Amino acid sequence: MSAENAKPMITDIFVTGARKGWTIATTSTIPNVMMAFIIIKALMITGALAGIGKVFAPIMGLVGLPGEAAAVLMSAMMSMGGAVGVVMGLYEGGILGGEHIAILAPAIYLMGSIVQYMGRILGVVGTEGRLIPPMFVICIINAFVAMFIMNILV
Repeated sequence: MSAENAKPMITDIFVTGARKGWTIATTSTIPNVMMAFIIIKALMITGALAGIGKVFAPIMGLVGLPGEAAAVLMSAMMSMGGAVGVVMGLYEGGILGGEHIAILAPAIYLMGSIVQYMGRILGVVGTEGRLIPPMFVICIINAFVAMFIMNILV
């Protein structure tokens, strides 16, 4: 049997997959989460996070969250990994608790990375520009409905 027709060994497949996973983690996930931690710390130090909290407190209060949780949703639109980093930064700062995180979790995934997907997917497949804003609005409405339901369940 020639080398071209030979099946790869399971260990080779595993190692190849592990290398690909390591590359994704070190070039995408970890930098996004680290950036989010740094941004939250900068917002805390400058007092801008308190300002965000005051502005968004009425809206976020509808779903049982402090106003600062709006920073999670803003970052979720850019990157799901970044949003997780923001959640952990706010948790570490004592702003969010376990119940808050449970309320936010579905919203992160329902509106996660929509800005990235706009360029990567919607632009590539030729989606009409006029349809993109309603798609964003639908994602945000879905996220708020999920947070409202989670607030009731938690």
